[in-house]
Amino acid sequence: MRKTAALLSFVILVLFAHAATAQYVTRPKKKEVKPDPYRGDTLLQPIPITRASWHDKIDNEQTRADKRDGKQDKIVRVGKDSASTAVLTRAIIKKVDTLQRMIENMPAIGRDNQADHMHRIRSLRAVWELMRQYSGDGRPKAGYYDTLVANMRGMLKAANEDSLMKYIKANTNFYSLNNGMVLLDGQNAERAYIYIELGKAYPMMMIKRLPEYAKDTFAGKIIKEAAKLDQKLIFNYAYSTNLSLKNAVYNTRDPLVEAIVKITSHSVSPPKAFPFLSDIYYKRKTVSEIDTIAAHPDDYFNNLVRLKMEDDSIAQKTYIDELQYRALKYYVRQMNELHEEKDEVRFKCIDSLPPTSLFYILVYGQDEIYTSSFLGTFKRLVERMAPMKGDELLDTLNQDHFRTFIRMCAGYNTLSDFLHTMDDTMRTEVMDEFISGLQSGRDDDLEGAVEVADAFGSIRDSALAAYLHNKVKENYELSYTERSKKGMIVYALLAMLFQGNRIANSDTGASVASARLKLPPINKVPYSTLTDDSGTVYQQVFFYGDKDGEDSYASFINTFKKDKNWKITEQPYWTEIASATGKKTVIYANLPLKEPEDEKALDTLAQYLDDSGIIPTIMIHRGHSYHLKVTMNKLTPDAKIVILGSCGGYHNLASVLSRSPDAHIVSSKQTGVMAVNEPILKIMNARLLEGADVNWITMWHELEGQFKNKPDVMEKFNDYVPPYKNLGATFIKAYKKMMEATTTTPTP
Repeated sequence: MRKTAALLSFVILVLFAHAATAQYVTRPKKKEVKPDPYRGDTLLQPIPITRASWHDKIDNEQTRADKRDGKQDKIVRVGKDSASTAVLTRAIIKKVDTLQRMIENMPAIGRDNQADHMHRIRSLRAVWELMRQYSGDGRPKAGYYDTLVANMRGMLKAANEDSLMKYIKANTNFYSLNNGMVLLDGQNAERAYIYIELGKAYPMMMIKRLPEYAKDTFAGKIIKEAAKLDQKLIFNYAYSTNLSLKNAVYNTRDPLVEAIVKITSHSVSPPKAFPFLSDIYYKRKTVSEIDTIAAHPDDYFNNLVRLKMEDDSIAQKTYIDELQYRALKYYVRQMNELHEEKDEVRFKCIDSLPPTSLFYILVYGQDEIYTSSFLGTFKRLVERMAPMKGDELLDTLNQDHFRTFIRMCAGYNTLSDFLHTMDDTMRTEVMDEFISGLQSGRDDDLEGAVEVADAFGSIRDSALAAYLHNKVKENYELSYTERSKKGMIVYALLAMLFQGNRIANSDTGASVASARLKLPPINKVPYSTLTDDSGTVYQQVFFYGDKDGEDSYASFINTFKKDKNWKITEQPYWTEIASATGKKTVIYANLPLKEPEDEKALDTLAQYLDDSGIIPTIMIHRGHSYHLKVTMNKLTPDAKIVILGSCGGYHNLASVLSRSPDAHIVSSKQTGVMAVNEPILKIMNARLLEGADVNWITMWHELEGQFKNKPDVMEKFNDYVPPYKNLGATFIKAYKKMMEATTTTPTP
């Protein structure tokens, strides 16, 4: 018992001693986790007053971004796009806040106080520039700025850790370049690397940024690469009054660039000489010889034709543009203006030109050439071509624009005359070539097929028409054998258009043709498709600030001032014309202010319409054809009627339909005139006030009645193409619909 008791006492004593000493034993402390200075949610130290102003600048830009939608609520809204709103809010507000904290929290790795302070200011300035870029962006894309902010974070960290080159090599892209405008300043190796590498991959994008690096030694490498693709841009820099840009080109050692420099430094008129760059580059001619050619308009035009026939790629776009410009200015417009003179006076400007030059006057003058100007030029082409035959002329021209020429001949009823310059075998071969091969090229390459479709609407020779119809069927069968989806659709549609064109001059026939092509009615636009939810039809009319635009606008407004059915309200940049009787119709027409204020008027009106939620379904271009590109850029998918009241508007079908795929297009093959444009608009607006469908067939019959006793106006009106006769536009619409929808083989 005693032993047991003694043992028990000992155990208790040991346990007591252990318990007593345990409180004095040092337990290992839990390891303290330091905050990540690059990702912290709070500032580790207060912002020094010497950097506070830079944070204020960034905050101010964030506030601007926040207020852009009319509310300051820390949400960057993008209309009704909730996904883009969420992405931009996170990037521009939350992530930029994180960047500001990161810049203050990140460690000063080996920098003294002054160097560290300057480094952080540079980092803040880079973020500020990013935000300024956003503020100046009229249409910011959420994905771009989300990636740009993420890239900025990576660059700031790399710059802080002295590993910028490593980061840039792993992220050689435009995000790094744009963010590096501040961060790479003074980093010579890193700056040169990103510019040179992007210059190799994207020479055209980088050459447009030449002002950023013109004084750097690597500029020549980018200029050399870009010169292979766009010699005109390099010429513009070499001819510039900006010495840094000019010197960058002049100091580039490359034969092609040196040829450009030779023109800018030696020619008496470098812009005139530049189209002949290939002659200088290949040493075919001297600059002095080219200056002599440039002094004589006919020699100049003939030599441009020579370049076109040689098909040299150097400065190709420039010499083609110059060829088209001169065909119109020096020949087509002169013949048009002298249309009341005797032929020996009217056609004197083309007296000395060979048939090849006359060919290019016709095909490049298609936008503006009068019928009588075409016929007079065509007659001289055929006379001067002899003893050469038509097929030999086309061969000499390497078949260039031959489908355009054939289509124009069909339209002016001279195709049989041209074909009869050949023997039967070659006549057949030329027309086979006209029809064949339309299945080749990209699916969206439809230029040849549209030319053929247009020609079908003009061919009056029944034997030739029957022959071409059979060739369409043969090519369809060939495409079927080759399993060419594009070919089967193209030739099936051409066959249907060929048949439909015979019956489409009546509402019944047009309905049948539309059904065959699986298209909405080609002869009318239902009134219900033109109104918005409130039942209002909105129209937008585009005017430009030259003399023609001012005259067109004045005439346009006067037609409404005299009509009690309309009320006119003038604004600083546009005029609103609203119906006072009948169905609600509102027309917005920008003022034709002096250039370049006319574009400001267009932009201001566009912004007003956008802010007001107004979507025009009728869009009308008034003005010269060279303004048409601006109008085109403002067309919307909602446009159901597009009226091109300019010269040659007909030749812009594909461009219109790429932006407004459901549009009915009214245009002229030649000269657009007020005497035709305004009666078209007046009759259309009368239908709208009644709430009636816009029926082109009945409208055209009514217009023919108005013009029948006005032969000069009737001649111009006959060049206008209504939608139901517009086989080119109908073809494009039907092709796109069938290409998207077809899963089976189309049959003609």
